[in-house]
Amino acid sequence: MSSSNHYVPNLRDIEFNLFEFLDIGSASLGHAPFGDLDETSARQMLQMFAQLSTNELALSFEEPEHNPPKLENGAVTLPPGMKKAMNAFFDAGMHLLEQPPHLGGLGAPPSLGWAAFELLVGANASLAFYTLGNLLARIIDRLGTDAQKQRFLPHMLDRRWGGSMVLTEPDAGSDVGAARTKARRVSDELWEIEGVKRFITNGDSDMSENIIHMVLARPEGAAPGTKGLSLFVVPKYWVNEDGSLGEDNGVVCTKLEKKMGLKGSVTCEMTFGDGKPCRGLLLGEVHDGIRQMFYIIEQARMAVGVKSMATLSAGYGRALAFSKDRLQGADLMQARDKTAPRVPIFRHPDVRRMLMAQKAHAEGMRALCLYTAFIQDGVERKGGHRAIEAGELDTLNDMLLPLVKGYCSEKAYEMLSLSLQVHGGSGYLQDYPVEQYIRDQKIDTLYEGTTHIQALDLLMRKVARDGGATLQGLLSQIRETAERSGEDKELEAERAALGKALGDLETMLGTLMGKLGESVYHVGLQGNRVLAAVAEVVIGWLLVRHAEVALDRMKSNPGDRAFYVGKLASARWFCHEVLPGVAHAARMVEHGNLDLMEVPEESF
Repeated sequence: MSSSNHYVPNLRDIEFNLFEFLDIGSASLGHAPFGDLDETSARQMLQMFAQLSTNELALSFEEPEHNPPKLENGAVTLPPGMKKAMNAFFDAGMHLLEQPPHLGGLGAPPSLGWAAFELLVGANASLAFYTLGNLLARIIDRLGTDAQKQRFLPHMLDRRWGGSMVLTEPDAGSDVGAARTKARRVSDELWEIEGVKRFITNGDSDMSENIIHMVLARPEGAAPGTKGLSLFVVPKYWVNEDGSLGEDNGVVCTKLEKKMGLKGSVTCEMTFGDGKPCRGLLLGEVHDGIRQMFYIIEQARMAVGVKSMATLSAGYGRALAFSKDRLQGADLMQARDKTAPRVPIFRHPDVRRMLMAQKAHAEGMRALCLYTAFIQDGVERKGGHRAIEAGELDTLNDMLLPLVKGYCSEKAYEMLSLSLQVHGGSGYLQDYPVEQYIRDQKIDTLYEGTTHIQALDLLMRKVARDGGATLQGLLSQIRETAERSGEDKELEAERAALGKALGDLETMLGTLMGKLGESVYHVGLQGNRVLAAVAEVVIGWLLVRHAEVALDRMKSNPGDRAFYVGKLASARWFCHEVLPGVAHAARMVEHGNLDLMEVPEESF
């Protein structure tokens, strides 16, 4: 098959999450501050976006593998198919879905926005990075001064400007506080930026007439570390006060990285103020850079988790289709009969095992991502991120984000190896898209904070911030589900497995907290294991709740029985094949020691 028509979205499961499980039609749609969308129009929009993603957007998936972006004289040109697909995205109005009505958008809640984002990144993940200007418009709308809003916002959306988030430097890496890019004030509102940044996604391209860079830099005389950083709005071409474009602004792409995957997404080294002054505006006229940048980082981390989930879902879809077409071997029950007919490999137990592992994890990750997005709906309804009224939901969202980013990115890579394995030797060929899925997805464990950075964020910041109260509140909800006894007895074993895993998780967390008194290295050695265990218990909980809904819907909607049986199968497989691993993880934490930290460097 050709990779160009590779994508078949799982729109049915997306709709199940949004409308049958989370019930956003009643809980989110039509409520302030969201727009006037109702469930019918939201479903129609998702169906339209799914068709667009399957056709126009997916067609550009393979092209950059053979015709990658090129850098000449500081300017990056993209292959024509990428630009055609991006124009289709804008022409369909996908960029307006989450924009607030006062900016001409539809005001969709985050739950619907992230569902649509899955369709985009599933079709072609590289395309998604060229939409960052849409997010930056919302950031300026929330954090900018009135003058900055008037200067940038109408043109960023109407003229489809790009955007980039500019943090990393060659010598700093994940240690953002070590950044050396300088900012010097030259007048009341103007600053000059000077420095070199690395690994900048969408740092330059000919996709749009202008790119708005959000640049972290250290004003002269500012304190060291992250607290001394400020955030500046730096256009590729200067934007005059009336919104008209001026001359180029002294920011140049000086290198394109040669990458393992995501070759359609430009990853740049960017030089600011070398030979020509680079001007910027201090965002909001306040020196609060790292806190402001986290509005973008948190969105980016959510996007990475959704991207990983979407890629696994696509890989599972391709593996499932291949397994039904590929004839090989007799049924295992007839293996000794040389005259037995050849069967599709879907009939073989090991292939079914691999398929169910992918299905359950893809559905579980989608449940985690969209549940988190639904919490974000509630945050926005109560005033937005960091609003006092949104406190409990805001802290829950903060705690879930490391799970979305860290777990989904790690587990998707593991599960995509099964997608390839189902294809056998064919999966190793470029004739099928799975090998590109793996290469395109691997970066997800690395950028926007590596997996261990997510684990440290979870344990040292998000859980420790309120003494574990937010985590305990979530675990209490899980316990309620595990201990629920209803009329149906079909999920008794799954609830018991969930309850057992919950107990093992609580033991693990208690053990780790006790070991902190000996050394923080215990968190360094065990953090990833704990993050995975928390994520798997939360996912197991969500899948059991999905199964409860599926059992009920089977009675009222028997025509969709196959889908609901599949939901039950996913929950059962996850509860009995994945959740028992939490007990093993708890034992590993209990018996963990610091011997590794004592091994001499020269002995490695």
